[in-house]
Amino acid sequence: MTRIKLCGITRAEDITVINRLRPEYAGFVFFRKSRRCVSREQAEKLRGLLDPAVKTVGVFVNEPAENVAGLLDAGVIGLAQLHGDEDEDYISRLRTMTEAPVIKAFRIGQREDLEAARASSADHILLDAGMGDGIPLPWEWLTNLDRPYFLAGGLSPDNVEKAIGMLHPWGVDVSSGIETDGVKDAEKMRRFAEKVRSTDRDRQLQEEDR
Repeated sequence: MTRIKLCGITRAEDITVINRLRPEYAGFVFFRKSRRCVSREQAEKLRGLLDPAVKTVGVFVNEPAENVAGLLDAGVIGLAQLHGDEDEDYISRLRTMTEAPVIKAFRIGQREDLEAARASSADHILLDAGMGDGIPLPWEWLTNLDRPYFLAGGLSPDNVEKAIGMLHPWGVDVSSGIETDGVKDAEKMRRFAEKVRSTDRDRQLQEEDR
């Protein structure tokens, strides 16, 4: 099963759609320079509207570990996604403050960047080409990666089926690919989730027929 993460959630309307689609993860961005940034108060309100079965992920860029741990311990988010220059020492320090799972995002600009991702001590890794700006990375670089990962970067309802068929990622992460004019688009969200799940169903049927 390919896990679905819908990221950059900012509005109650987005939560209504998510509650209907039931992805595994919903992401709140706490990076102040992002147009999708939400405050702690906004995130708490949105979390209160969210189906408890959907796990919340906070996205941070070089945020002090104490601030990240505070949001985790308060239950505003359930996982931390580190999308900056956080190193192994940072992850170790964060783990002294909280037992919540950590996702470390890696920007893959060349094949060699995959080595750091493979060796990360984070609970999960996420592979991207940019900073949530919809830039795709060369999928062929990932075909031999022997560690489960979230695939991000340039995914949309139009190409996620191909990505899953080619790479079989542990999860897929999307933000700009489910937006229209910078705002989450309910129909694109629905199409994205359905494409992921229908691809998984087709693959399962093919395996059963072998």
